Amino acid sequence: MNKFALRFSSLIVFLAILVSALPAIADSYRLQPGDILEVSVWKEPDLERDVLVTPDGTIAFPLVGGVDAGKMSVEQLSHEIASKLEKYIPDPVVTVSLKQMLGNRVYVLGKVNKPGEFVINRNVDVLQALSMAGGLNPFADGDAIQVLRRHQDGSQTAARFSYSAVEKGDLKQNRLLLPGDVILVP
Repeated sequence: MNKFALRFSSLIVFLAILVSALPAIADSYRLQPGDILEVSVWKEPDLERDVLVTPDGTIAFPLVGGVDAGKMSVEQLSHEIASKLEKYIPDPVVTVSLKQMLGNRVYVLGKVNKPGEFVINRNVDVLQALSMAGGLNPFADGDAIQVLRRHQDGSQTAARFSYSAVEKGDLKQNRLLLPGDVILVP
């Protein structure tokens, strides 16, 4: 085996190990506006760049144009870009990496110790978000917490969260948060 073939086979083994080691959440994470991606096409140095998922959920990439990346996984976006590049490049190998998850944010407001905006890089439920905000302050009404969620059609819903009910075992209220959710603690 020549030196090039040995290096190439070593690279393939390394990539296989790397891909198998990725956490399962990478498959389930959906891209959000504000996320920064690194996109590259193998053997095409001019097609390697960082792209931003814009507020409307799209990205722009050379030869491809705009792609509606919002709510896609990284793998789905990679396949979408590759399919659009096929008319210019035979069998393109496209790699999309999530460089920064800046679009995956929740907000905790009101009577907590550290209110604010929190970037989340994993599934987070209401209790975990309250913990990230330093917990409830002594003046908080833990039984009147609201979880506000805006939907794609622009409507908004509010779900009640009772801290004492969760302490007693009613865990169905401790729902997973979605990007953009707001927890309001009166």
